[in-house]
Amino acid sequence: MSLNTILRRSASSVTPIAARFLGSQRNFHHHCGGALFTAVNHARNTISDNNFLVPAVSRFSYSASPALKRPSSDESLLRVIESEIKCSEESFEEGEGVPDGFPFELNDNPGQQTVSLSREYQGEAILVEVEPSSLVTGQEDDEDDDKDDNDTENDNQSSIPMVVKVSKTGGPCLEFGVTAYADEIVIDSLSVKDPDMTDDQLPYEGPRFDELDENLQKAFHKYLEIRGIKPSVTNFLHEYMVNKEHREYTNWLKNLKKFVEA
Repeated sequence: MSLNTILRRSASSVTPIAARFLGSQRNFHHHCGGALFTAVNHARNTISDNNFLVPAVSRFSYSASPALKRPSSDESLLRVIESEIKCSEESFEEGEGVPDGFPFELNDNPGQQTVSLSREYQGEAILVEVEPSSLVTGQEDDEDDDKDDNDTENDNQSSIPMVVKVSKTGGPCLEFGVTAYADEIVIDSLSVKDPDMTDDQLPYEGPRFDELDENLQKAFHKYLEIRGIKPSVTNFLHEYMVNKEHREYTNWLKNLKKFVEA
């Protein structure tokens, strides 16, 4: 049998196979709603001019389907978020900057919870840490009308809890839990932190601060006042933290919007 005869028979057998494959491809395109795949290029030209069989080349191309339409519930959510952003921005009033003579350096990174104040005082490192979420603005009065007035005297005041750390190089650290009201600094707790103490050790943290001798309590209040923990500082910090909470909330809403509309 001559080579040309073999080639003609091979070509005649390839053509129906290619035709069936193309037919199945047309059905696939019909069901998928678009030209997702293209296969078998030039199936009829299986014989080249020099009488050699040319293998069929399959090429697959992907056509992206149209972008999915956003659900109506997402559209409603976006409108609510946009309305809240507008309300938050319109109700925001920027506070004053850091006052002249402020004894601390203010450290605030947008997007982070904690704001800190730091300074050096006669070889001591003083660090004040506070979180916006710990603020008490004094706006919860209406919910506590049934409480005894004596029990809610401080509860109805604006206040800001904070942690004050006073440390010396290579030595222990005094850690105060403090609540600052408009015209009063209250020490809630006092402990001595040993930097060499491991996590699995339980140090003695002393008695409750309000159980200490009254003169000792007054002396520690003076100790903090000299180091800058006084109403003129804490009142500014309270206002600053209110504004920070507002700014962070607005940015949080904007991040929500970006996610939903993406």
